[in-house]
Amino acid sequence: MDLPESLRAAFEPEFLPTGKFNRNSGSTAAEGKFYAQQPARMIAPTHLREENQVSDAYKQAGVDIAAGNEAVERMKKHVKTTFRPEVLTELGGFGGLFGLNKDKYEEPVLVSGTDGVGTKLKLAFAMDKHDTIGIDAVAMCVNDIIVQGAEPLFFLDYLACDKVIPEKIEAIVKGISDGCVQAGCALIGGETAEMPGMYSEGEYDIAGFTVGIVDKKKIIDGSTIRPGDVVLGLPSSGIHSNGFSLVRRLLLEQKGYKLDQALEALEGKKLGDVLIEPTRIYVKTILSLLEKVQIKGMAHITGGGFLENIPRVLPKNVNAHIQYGSWPILPIFHLMQQDGSISNNDMFRTFNMGIGMVIVVSAEEAEATLAAARELGESIYRLGEITTGEGIVTFEGAEV
Repeated sequence: MDLPESLRAAFEPEFLPTGKFNRNSGSTAAEGKFYAQQPARMIAPTHLREENQVSDAYKQAGVDIAAGNEAVERMKKHVKTTFRPEVLTELGGFGGLFGLNKDKYEEPVLVSGTDGVGTKLKLAFAMDKHDTIGIDAVAMCVNDIIVQGAEPLFFLDYLACDKVIPEKIEAIVKGISDGCVQAGCALIGGETAEMPGMYSEGEYDIAGFTVGIVDKKKIIDGSTIRPGDVVLGLPSSGIHSNGFSLVRRLLLEQKGYKLDQALEALEGKKLGDVLIEPTRIYVKTILSLLEKVQIKGMAHITGGGFLENIPRVLPKNVNAHIQYGSWPILPIFHLMQQDGSISNNDMFRTFNMGIGMVIVVSAEEAEATLAAARELGESIYRLGEITTGEGIVTFEGAEV
C-alpha cells in the first residue's frame, strides 16, 4: 500500500518491519498468535488502521502476517506431542507457565542452559533439509544441563528468518518438538521473527533455552573425582553441532566433495547425510543410569573436544588418562584428518571423535554402570582412568 507523501514521514520512521509471533503453549494445544510489531506511533487516518490495509502495508515491508498465522497452525500438532502435566499456560498467553512438583525434591535447584546450532545451519540450507536441525538445538541445551544431574523440564526456542515460509517453519519446529520428546521436556514457548533484510534469502538462525531441576544434594559437579576412578564414554552420532566451519572449508571448499556424493571412506553413505545427522540427546540414558549408579562427573563433548571439555569437570589435582583406540572413531573423523592432514591434537581439541558424553564413576561402580547402560541398549566404552595430575587430559597409545 502506497502512503500519501504527507503521511510517509510520520509513518515510516516508527514502522519496524519485523513480524513476531509468540508461541506460548497451553494445556490442550501449542497455539500462539502471529503478533505483528506495530508502529509505536502511527499518525494516519482511521481507515489506515483497518486490519486488512495495515496487513497489506506490512506485507509490502516484507512481513506476511497470514503466512505467520499459517505457520503457527501447522506447528500445533508437533508442539502438543511434547507436553507434560506440569504445563499450565493458557493458549496465547504472554509467558509459558510450568508447575513444579516440589514433593520430589528436598531442596530443588533450577539449572539453565542456552545454545545454538552454529554453521551446521549452512548444511540445512544447502540440502533444503530442515526437519532435524531443531533436534540439534534441543540437544545442545539439554545435554549441557544433564551433566549436572538436572532433568530438563521445559524448552523455548527463538527462530529468526528473512521470510516466513509456513512449511519450512513447520519442519524446523517439528525437529525442535522431536528433540523435546527425546529429552522428555515440554516445548512451552517460542518466537519466530520475520526480519527482511537481516538474513540472506532462504536463511535463518535458531537458538534454544532450557530449564531443568535437580535436588541440591544430587548435583553432579566432579568434586568427588579421585585417582583410580574410571572414565566411560557414550558414543556420538557424528560430528554433532560443532566444528562445521572447518568441515565445510576442508571437505566442501578445498576438497570439492559434494553433499550428495557417496564416499567409500564413509562406508558408501552420502556426505551430506553423515554431516547433518542430528546431535544425540543423552538425557534419558543418563537419568536411567542415575537411578542405578552414582556418577561423579560428566562432560558433554562439544566445541573444544576432549581436551577442553573433560577438564571442566576435573578437580585441579587429577588428570583423565585416555586409552587411544578404546572406542571406534567414526569414519567422518578419519576422512577429515586424512584429507586435511590435521594433527591429533587439533582433532581432539575440535571434534568429539566419536564420543559425545564422558562419564566418571568409581572403580567399584564401573562394571555396574557398563551393565546398566547395555541393559538400556546403549553402546558404552571404557575410555581410561583418573590419575594424579593437574586437571588435564592425557593419552596413551597416540601422541595428542
